[in-house]
Amino acid sequence: MLDALRLYARYAAISIRGQMQYRASFLLLSLAQLIGTGAEFLALWALFARFRHVQGWTLPEVGLFYGIAHVAFALAESIARGFDVFPGMVKSGDFDRILLRPRSSAFQVLGQHFAHTRIGRLAQGATVLIWAACALDIAWTPARAALLAGAVAGGACLFSGLFILQAAAAFWTTESLEIANCFTYGGVETAQYPLTIYRPWFRRAFTFLIPLACVNYFPAHALLARPEPLGAPTPFLWAAPLIGLAFLLATLQFWRLGVRHYRSTGS
Repeated sequence: MLDALRLYARYAAISIRGQMQYRASFLLLSLAQLIGTGAEFLALWALFARFRHVQGWTLPEVGLFYGIAHVAFALAESIARGFDVFPGMVKSGDFDRILLRPRSSAFQVLGQHFAHTRIGRLAQGATVLIWAACALDIAWTPARAALLAGAVAGGACLFSGLFILQAAAAFWTTESLEIANCFTYGGVETAQYPLTIYRPWFRRAFTFLIPLACVNYFPAHALLARPEPLGAPTPFLWAAPLIGLAFLLATLQFWRLGVRHYRSTGS
């Protein structure tokens, strides 16, 4: 395990050194991420400035949802960026080289690219999360701090799993399926608000099909000590982020199925 972590650190260092050859590009892309996500939160602030609350939820409470979702997604997009660009490797036949190396194919694809330019989204999401945590009347304890960290980690696992699913589909389709963005980027937009504001079929989809609610909505209720209207028991609210890890492990099994299905380009 330690050997794998050291190797990934070297992968990431190489990727960062390569990207930092163009420092102006790094700064501009990071700034664009910061401004773009900042504009999204300004729109959210304008909504609450006009209506004060949405179904009883205040801006700091929604800011907690927003911060968890954006920090988790920024981490996943940075670390699992290799899967996002993977379909090009299938199309060109470059995946053959990975299969010849004595390392897990998923691990090698993971290390192909580290998108450190996502630091803009990470910084903006973390700022909102810290502001919300300070603005809310939460009795912070080590257990609640661990739950918040677990929700972010579980969300990063879940979004990474979605990137893996999108990449693994390329074993059958060759090209990337853009519809998957409905669950990755669309999932971030969905997680910015409490699940109860959506229709029942939509809530079920993002609870049982894509368990986004388990890494955002349910842990937030435990942090806020707020009754959960969908009937989830309190122990589940605290354990829910583990489902993000389970989802990631399940997508890795689908990845292995795709690898067995892979047929080289022959070039």
